Amino acid sequence: MSTTSRPEAAFVLLLMQATFWFLAGISALPFVLGGEVYMLLLAAFSFALAGFTVWSGIAVVRRRRWARRAVLALEWICLIGSTLTFALPIGANRGPVSLLVSIVLPVGVILLLRGRGMRNQFGIQSSVTG
Repeated sequence: MSTTSRPEAAFVLLLMQATFWFLAGISALPFVLGGEVYMLLLAAFSFALAGFTVWSGIAVVRRRRWARRAVLALEWICLIGSTLTFALPIGANRGPVSLLVSIVLPVGVILLLRGRGMRNQFGIQSSVTG
């Protein structure tokens, strides 16, 4: 079985994504001091999401079967949510940085972890029928 470095590349992208979520959590904290207490919940959710992303990224590098599935599910949810955010007229930022972080980064992780070869790398046997 040949090895590939695609999980390691996905790990780097997941670390970047976790860093963005961690910074989003930090940037929500000053609003809590200003009296908007619900922002504390959003900050805590951002920190938890960043922690889960780092933890699952480490598991992807270790080729854990559950990690590939969890990361693919997380990235699809992020991609669908980001697409809805861009499509709906709710005042979302539509600049190039936002597009790169919200659309291109999850698509990159999905493309790195998809396919029969990656399933084999993670010990998921592909059934050959037909």
